[in-house]
Amino acid sequence: MTAWYQHGLRFECTRCGKCCTGAPGFVWVDDAEIAAIAEFRTEPLERVRELFTRLVGNHRSLREKANNDCVFYDRREGCTIYAVRPRQCRSWPFWERNVHSPEAWRQTCQECPGAGRGELISVEEITRRLSLIKM
Repeated sequence: MTAWYQHGLRFECTRCGKCCTGAPGFVWVDDAEIAAIAEFRTEPLERVRELFTRLVGNHRSLREKANNDCVFYDRREGCTIYAVRPRQCRSWPFWERNVHSPEAWRQTCQECPGAGRGELISVEEITRRLSLIKM
């Protein structure tokens, strides 16, 4: 079956923070991602795990501030770990719920200022990003 977006979709992150703020949610992280964050921040792994993640069932998610912003999002600076952001963040907006139909993509474009603009992302790259995490 050919994807409806077989000719690709446009996206360029504006670093606006809309995907890092707002309603509460989960940013799933694995041990390698936590280790990368710790190294990037030059902090001990266990400190990063304890202070910046939370256990949800058998998985870890980044914590949120009291206002539901990601713990690593700063309203002036943006994502403070952008270079090592988790694969869930790296794959945005190419999550199944956002690309399963043209209507879903139009909705994503209304919510995310970078979706539908900028660089043309190939269907192969979209497929790769979709495989990074199941949302």
